[in-house]
Amino acid sequence: MKSEIIGLTEWLKTPPGAYLLAWERSRFDLAVSDIFGYHALQLGLPELDALQANRMPHKWLALSSLEKQTLPLHTKNGPAHRTGLDPLSSPLAALYADPAALPFSESTLDLVALPHTLELGSDPHSALREVARVLVPEGRVVISGFNPASLWGMRQRRDHLYRRFGYEGLFLPEAGDYIGYWRLRDWLRLLDFEVESAQFGCYRPALKSQKWLDRFDWMDHAGKRWWPIFGAVYFLVAVKHVRGMRLLEPAWKTRKSVAAAPAIVASRKPARWVKISG
Repeated sequence: MKSEIIGLTEWLKTPPGAYLLAWERSRFDLAVSDIFGYHALQLGLPELDALQANRMPHKWLALSSLEKQTLPLHTKNGPAHRTGLDPLSSPLAALYADPAALPFSESTLDLVALPHTLELGSDPHSALREVARVLVPEGRVVISGFNPASLWGMRQRRDHLYRRFGYEGLFLPEAGDYIGYWRLRDWLRLLDFEVESAQFGCYRPALKSQKWLDRFDWMDHAGKRWWPIFGAVYFLVAVKHVRGMRLLEPAWKTRKSVAAAPAIVASRKPARWVKISG
């Protein structure tokens, strides 16, 4: 049996792709809504507006290829979709850049979103180092990726094995090396990042039919309780720390004044003794 190998853009239009995209969109909206600053950047995956819920005044979408993409645009009548790249009409100012060589100065961005960017790139180590370079101290990076230690990861490894016998179909899109969650945490730790929050999602089996995916919707609730680290996708938020740097607190955060101890005042009048009769 042979099947066509599709990329991530086409795969996201399939039932499991739409299922994963909906889960990730909700996670990104919750994570970036409370991150404040002035400059935010999303690297790759224009099908997902990871910065939609963020309120920073300057936001960019960086694409790593020169191919035209389908970006969500906003018109007078509401949101619409248009084929082609139009930076002026797009909710995000689009630019083309190599993830390992971003056109930003050191310590200039407050937030960087990486939706499946590391695993789809050719050099994830360099891309992560570049993110650490452009982030300001205490800046945040939000990352999502496929979890190899999941039912979907097992299905992908099985499909790779079957390719030796002529089967060319893969459940997940053909991409680079999927990075495990614990492996990514080690990379972040080496770059002085601290993981603030992490979660897993999409616990349903690796099924291509919407009908069968709906039948296993109960696994999303059971998975969070019984096998939380085996979700098909992981999502984490990490903050960049710089050693020896101390952030100044806002002026309105005044410290509480220490209550003064009562002072002893000497008096010239002699003390009166009161005789208590028993």
